[in-house]
Amino acid sequence: MSNVDVVTRRATKTKPKVERPKLHKVILVNDDFTPRDFVVHILKAEFRMTEDQAYKVMLTAHQRGVCVVAVFTKDVAETKATRATDAGRSKGYPLLFTTEPEE
Repeated sequence: MSNVDVVTRRATKTKPKVERPKLHKVILVNDDFTPRDFVVHILKAEFRMTEDQAYKVMLTAHQRGVCVVAVFTKDVAETKATRATDAGRSKGYPLLFTTEPEE
């Protein structure tokens, strides 16, 4: 038997750094015309909140003027904000959800 030096090399893979997508806040803007019950209904339907969660978010927006509803990737945040706003508009309410980047 001959002495054979076996050299094993590890294949090194360089993974490209994947940056996390920037998150965006969905914000409920208070108005004096949209009924509270309707706002709660939209929060439950579009953002999958419980009755209690939705009521607290609605009340916070009512008292402070705005309230962060949830945080999503940009596309999801914009889609949900648009759908929730459109749901209010379809009933004739000035209900408004906006988005902004999270800091």
